[in-house]
Amino acid sequence: MAGELDFLELVLHSGPVVKAVLLLLLLASVFSWGAIIDRSRAFSKARKTAKTFRKKFWEGEDLGSFFKRAKPKKYGGMCSIFTAGFKEFTTTREHGGDHITIINNSRRAMRVAQNRELTRLENQLTLLATVGSTSPYVGLFGTVWGILNSFQALGSVQQATLNMVAPGIAEALVATALGLFAAIPAVIAYNKYTAEIERLEGEYDDFIEEFTNVLQRQLIR
Repeated sequence: MAGELDFLELVLHSGPVVKAVLLLLLLASVFSWGAIIDRSRAFSKARKTAKTFRKKFWEGEDLGSFFKRAKPKKYGGMCSIFTAGFKEFTTTREHGGDHITIINNSRRAMRVAQNRELTRLENQLTLLATVGSTSPYVGLFGTVWGILNSFQALGSVQQATLNMVAPGIAEALVATALGLFAAIPAVIAYNKYTAEIERLEGEYDDFIEEFTNVLQRQLIR
């Protein structure tokens, strides 16, 4: 309890610039944690829906029937890739396109759908990268400013002691601590989610190639 009071006292007795830095870092931390929670849910859903869709897709149902009941909102990004590819396959085939054109158009449609899905998953990662890379420097700025003010306040004192300097330095170091508090979770989350995107991109790539083979077999029947 005493530690909490000491911390609050340090914040309350800090200068206006340091207080502004602390407020900025606190807001950065709040927005960062909001992004972390949001992306955690998004990636969890993407993993589950991809697994469910793969299982449904390889059950061997007729593609036309499967397409009619395939719902991207329910089955996620991989389903979006499938519906985009099969829709383009059907449309190009009905317009009399040759086999190469049909396959190329279908693959392009799937790549566009894949890029859209990956872009959606990358949402808010820029925020995490920004918080992770800049928060320590913002905190350091607050610390340097606070320390400078502490030493300037000693200008009119004939004999400075550690007890006179320590409170000001402690107030300033709070900014560094809060900067690290904001940055560390953001960096960890950014690296984790970047790896998740690469893994999902690999899964989507594999599905596009597998589905392309299925479409090619449809054309030579």
